[in-house]
Parts: sequence; structure tokens; C-alpha cells
Amino acid sequence: MADLASAPLNWQPLKAPSLAELEELAIDVFRHLPKRFRNLCANVVVQVDDFPSDEVLDEMQAESEFDLLGLFHGTGLPFRAESAPVQMPNMIWLYRRPILDYWAEHDETLGAVVKHVLVHEIGHHFGLSDADMAAIEAAAE
Repeated sequence: MADLASAPLNWQPLKAPSLAELEELAIDVFRHLPKRFRNLCANVVVQVDDFPSDEVLDEMQAESEFDLLGLFHGTGLPFRAESAPVQMPNMIWLYRRPILDYWAEHDETLGAVVKHVLVHEIGHHFGLSDADMAAIEAAAE
């Protein structure tokens, strides 16, 4: 990365990662999470889209399509019942354009941003609320 900083024209051929490239990054980030953590996410589907749908934006009362970096959809593990009818798999969406916008505005690597969003959404898979995760992050600092 030092070459890029020392010669600004080295940035010229670079482009923002595509949906497929961001998905590859998310898969790589997931692969490096602790095995115990990954095992509990065995049936979670991760999808990358440019933006949340209009329905999601309305449901989440988002002011802008850039407000959501990711979304968990499904039933958290603690709330699943063995006797329940066949359920759709839990899904996590990562939203490429809001993630890239956040990355451009903060002093973090793209991998760190993707990891934070992915782990946050996996927290919802475990049944944690946003407040639970904020408390965990605050305690870890």
C-alpha cells in the first residue's frame, strides 16, 4: 500500500470492488472467524447487494439508502423451535455502496469494515440486539 500512497497515479487503474469481489472479501473474512463461531453459522446465507430494497428501507425507517450497511433477516438461534415448520435459512445482507461510502469516510481498512458489519449481523443470528452488541463493544474497548 505504500507504493499507492507515494505515487498517486498508481491509484488510476483501481476500481471500487464489484458485488462479486465484496462477496469474496466477506467469505474470506468469515473464513478467518473463530471455528466455533463459524460452526454456529453453518446455515446462514450471506448475500451482497448494492443497496437495501425500498421495502427494507421503509421497514427499518431509514432516511437514506446509505443508512444500512448490513441486515440480518430470520429467526435468531435462541428463538428457533425444533417443532416449528421448515424455516427459511437465516440471511445476512451486506450492502456494497453504503459499506464503500462508510469506508471512504473513516480511517479503517475495507476488510475491517466488512468484518465489523458481518460480525454485527451474525450477532443478530445469535439473538443479540443492537443494544447488546453496543454494550459488548463498549466493554471490549
